[in-house]
Amino acid sequence: MLSETQAAERAADLVRAATKAGATAADAMIGISRSSGISVRLGAIEDIDHSEGFEVGLRLFVGQRSATVSSASIDPAGFAELAERAHAMAVEAPEDPYAGLADPDLLGRDSAPDLDLVDDSAPALSLLEQRARSAEEAARAVAGVTNSNGASAGLGQSLVALATSAGFAHATRGSQHSISASVVAGEAGSLQRDYAAHSTRHFADLDDPEQIGRLAGERAVARLDPVRPPSGTCPIIFDPRVASTLLGHLVAAITGSAIARKTSFLLDALGTQLFAPGIIVRDDPLRRRGLRSRAFDGEGLPCRPLDIVADGILTSWLAASADARQLGIRPTGHAGRSVGGSPGAGPSNLMLMPGAKSREDLLASVPRAILVTELIGQGVNPVTGDYSRGAAGFLVENGKVGAAVAEITIAGNLKDMFRSLEPASDLELRRGMDAPTLLIPEMTVASA
Repeated sequence: MLSETQAAERAADLVRAATKAGATAADAMIGISRSSGISVRLGAIEDIDHSEGFEVGLRLFVGQRSATVSSASIDPAGFAELAERAHAMAVEAPEDPYAGLADPDLLGRDSAPDLDLVDDSAPALSLLEQRARSAEEAARAVAGVTNSNGASAGLGQSLVALATSAGFAHATRGSQHSISASVVAGEAGSLQRDYAAHSTRHFADLDDPEQIGRLAGERAVARLDPVRPPSGTCPIIFDPRVASTLLGHLVAAITGSAIARKTSFLLDALGTQLFAPGIIVRDDPLRRRGLRSRAFDGEGLPCRPLDIVADGILTSWLAASADARQLGIRPTGHAGRSVGGSPGAGPSNLMLMPGAKSREDLLASVPRAILVTELIGQGVNPVTGDYSRGAAGFLVENGKVGAAVAEITIAGNLKDMFRSLEPASDLELRRGMDAPTLLIPEMTVASA
């Protein structure tokens, strides 16, 4: 794998090739990835994989016309041809008054902070196999587990470089380690499945395989013999496993593209009380070892922590440069992109900050509720905020988690849900988007 310096210089070489081909501006990305993994099922190896990927992407501008091309080769010998192809496409493209690179004055010029994203340890395949076996054995040892979907362990490394004709050039390396298990409980006619998984930047931060396996098995067994509650209105408690999906709906509604196209139910929400006082939604791209941490965004702007929601008030859109120009605002440093794609806005490490009540106290704060641990389908209207999704989970009565619940639909409107939700204090930073247990005092429940 290239070094960071070599990758950044190679991306800059492609930008120079674009300029030579006639571009008025250009940016280039290089992506290199390597991963290995092993999966087992019922005690036998099911799959071993190793992959390496190479990709280069070029976004070339001729005035306000642009084109994006990509290639699976990072060999500089092919850069001139790639640039000429992009130029030929760009001159035929329609003009876009908002197209262009980020303002050079906004680009990151300082050295990147050390975010500790790389673990150079490379566990042997035999150790990955041992960990996958340990996870599955622990899951199958849980009483009531009757079958296995398998367990897996893996690792990967990546290198991404970005260079622009405005003088920005930077590369970032990252590593990732993972463990997962999925099992089935019950007998034919009454089967339930569930899983557990964990991913980290550093191998030493991974949960023990036995812990992952036991959790997968216990979750599957707990879902046996589900009941269907009566239809009506009911408090809904979102388990952290699914609570973060509400942040996903928030993000989709506040990206610059949704606002510029007027396809968001939050068009007029900026600066208003969207959540209850005290609620904070924070984006932290500089978290050490964070799964989505980054020093610079996909356009070369420096990334900084931001409370997108502060004291319940929506403080900012998330906008890349093109959408920011259309909205008449500054880009927010949230541009993300694939190697072969154009920038689009999105968060880094996003979290809804914890509340004052423990999870136990939050569950006990209502006499009867449904604890949702799984959501099914994508029933959200981005224009109106209407929300309707299949769900499964557990009945909660007087703070005690009871019988499993399945085949229900929960419905409401995201504005009402945001305004009324209450977070517990059990926030754990395990993914790129995290939330604690969340209580929404009233939603509509329909049994299938």
